[in-house]
Amino acid sequence: MAVKIRLKRMGAKKSPFYRVVVADSRSPRDGRFIETLGHYDSTIEPAVIKIDEEKAINWLQKGAQPTDTVKNLFSKTGILKKWDEIKRTKKEA
Repeated sequence: MAVKIRLKRMGAKKSPFYRVVVADSRSPRDGRFIETLGHYDSTIEPAVIKIDEEKAINWLQKGAQPTDTVKNLFSKTGILKKWDEIKRTKKEA
């Protein structure tokens, strides 16, 4: 079972906001998901990105693959940098 970290579209027509969720790759975009990690609102300036770092790193350790957009959000919030440091310390130990 391939698990992805991806965006789930919410909100009204022409005013979207997104939830960052962990879902089975076979489930539909707005369908069933396993866990909510945070939210992303691109309609306001500057864009609001709120993601639970501990949950995100935990899912990355379990092997969940982020989509390209979520990977960009993770890099903006610094989660990818922390994930890279965790991987490096495990290799050295």
